[in-house]
Amino acid sequence: MDKDRIEGALKQAGGAIKENVGAAVGDKKMEAEGAAKRTEGKVQNTAGGAKDAVRDAVNKT
Repeated sequence: MDKDRIEGALKQAGGAIKENVGAAVGDKKMEAEGAAKRTEGKVQNTAGGAKDAVRDAVNKT
């Protein structure tokens, strides 16, 4: 498993928590920061998945 997938998953979780806390306390800035961090994590996780797929394809040949 690529480290980007792990880091991306952690960012997603942290962003979701921050987004929910921001929504709960009515802090729109915190909520937006959490949503941005969650999206960043999704992108990083996807990039890690692509790296894994390429590595697997190369190793199978």
